[in-house]
Amino acid sequence: MKLSINKSRSLWWAISSAFILAGIISMVISWQNPTIKAPLRPSLDFVGGTRLQFERDCTKPANCEQPIDINVVREVAKEQGLGDSSIQIVTDRDTGGQNGISIRTKNLDREQRTNLQNALSEKVGTFDQQKNQFDTVGPTLGAELFRSGVIALIVSFAGIIIYLSFRFQFDYAVFAIVALLHDVLITAGIFSILGLVLGTEVDSLFIVALLTITGFSVNDTVVIYDRIRETLKINPDRAIADIVDDAVNQTLARSINTTFTTMLSLFAILLFGGETLKNFALALIIGFIAGAYSSIFIASTLLTLWRERNGQTSVVVTDESIDTSAGN
Repeated sequence: MKLSINKSRSLWWAISSAFILAGIISMVISWQNPTIKAPLRPSLDFVGGTRLQFERDCTKPANCEQPIDINVVREVAKEQGLGDSSIQIVTDRDTGGQNGISIRTKNLDREQRTNLQNALSEKVGTFDQQKNQFDTVGPTLGAELFRSGVIALIVSFAGIIIYLSFRFQFDYAVFAIVALLHDVLITAGIFSILGLVLGTEVDSLFIVALLTITGFSVNDTVVIYDRIRETLKINPDRAIADIVDDAVNQTLARSINTTFTTMLSLFAILLFGGETLKNFALALIIGFIAGAYSSIFIASTLLTLWRERNGQTSVVVTDESIDTSAGN
């Protein structure tokens, strides 16, 4: 069965626009939220503060019989003047019991941490001192991490534009970047929604995930673009929509198989990789799916529309393409 993507390109663009618009609305709401004040809910990596993790001592009789009630923890935090803290119940991977508490809050000194720990112990049970964790991140380091991440994204986008402009043509590069922005916006938008609904935070690994997504997405796009260019060299007078449809169909199985096999590893990380890697894996899953979609339904169809409106179906013949033709 042949997939005619250009016949329904308005549908593909509408689907993407709906996801992006929902994400942008969520980012605006998050920015106006006094407890977030950012498009995405930032972790301590970006805003600085103290991260505490307590785990109950289950060797003590009746200490772990009941799961920890997060509402009780929030009430204790509020009494300590930490009502705006991010609080999560941590599940023990071995026993499945909800015996841990993760709290991300403003900078606390030793006395404040001790008072919080003692107050929580009275309500939820005695903690294992050997498993308690305390980390502090300064706001200066957080700002530097954010700035470095944004610069890395901009540099990667610039490098992709330069490479694709030389490897193909400038319009190829422009629409590849549009597809990458599509992937980044959808990933960020979904995480913004998750931040509002579930309290999901983004950390420095989220920037790493975005960079990885751009590499994966542009790779799929280049494969389709290369097939389009090769067909244009052979049949320069053929309709660009037909050429693009054929290129997508010829590479569709490869794109699906590559994405599917990558998803298997990412879902394994999401399910069994631990708390620190779950959001990283989730960002990659969302971004890779968006990347496969944009390569097939966004970058290709936008290139088709541009070429149709400009009446251009031929490809500029470069020295590289002449050498390749001669070699064949």
